[in-house]
Formats: sequence, structure tokens, C-alpha cells
Amino acid sequence: MLEAIHYIRRGIIAKLTNAVTINGAIVPVFNRIPTNSTYPAIRVYSLSSDEADQNQTSFISETITRIECITRFYSDDGGELDVNLMVSKCLELVRTRSNGYIDLSAEGFKIYTTVNEGVKYLQDDLKDHTYFRAIIEISNKIEQI
Repeated sequence: MLEAIHYIRRGIIAKLTNAVTINGAIVPVFNRIPTNSTYPAIRVYSLSSDEADQNQTSFISETITRIECITRFYSDDGGELDVNLMVSKCLELVRTRSNGYIDLSAEGFKIYTTVNEGVKYLQDDLKDHTYFRAIIEISNKIEQI
């Protein structure tokens, strides 16, 4: 059995890169947000990978990948509208029907389901900024081919 979650993460990052804009500016997409990053930003990271079905002929796993949309404002400036717009665009690009799934055939895998497991909205009031975040959980069932 081989691990596929890093291919999923790479595919999601590729779909989102240069495709999400806020106020006419492209939102950068990262696996790890650098300390000198500007905001808004999107972070894509792996959460889990589990064997889903056990049978004699193939390996099937279920992965959970998170897409975190983040905006940052000074004090009481701004709001969560930009995060809502980013979530909508991310879901439009990632949560598709089977003809829009990430193609992993070159890596020896086939995605046969992509499901939005939910979006969680958070607000963090820190000393320097207020951060509005949304965490999208995407589940993929993958067969090793």
C-alpha cells in the first residue's frame, strides 16, 4: 500500500494557485505560510490518511485535507466577507463532480469520491491583528491502481 495524501495536497494547491482573487488581487496558496506573507492567504495541509476498505484486489484509502482561508485586519477593521468569498471559490474549484477530480493516474492512484466534510469559521482577536479564518475539510477516497 502506498501513501497518496501528498499527491492530493499538491493537486489542490495546483488547482487553487492563481485561481482565487480578492479585490482583484491573487490570493497566494501555501503548504506552510511564511512569516513574511501578505494576507489574505490560503494554506493547504494534510490531516489524516486511513485505510478505508479491505479487499483482496486493491488498496483503498480515505484522506482528509484541509484548506484554510485566512484574512487579517487591524483591530476592528474588516470582517469575514473576504473569507466567505475565498471559501466559495475554493469549493467551486475543489469540490467538483467526478470529471473534475484531481488526476492521479500518473502516480498510480484514482480518486473516486471528493466530499466537503464541512467548513468551520473562526475569529482570532490578537494584539496585533484580527484574523478571520475558515477551515474546509475535504475527504477523498482513493484507490491504488
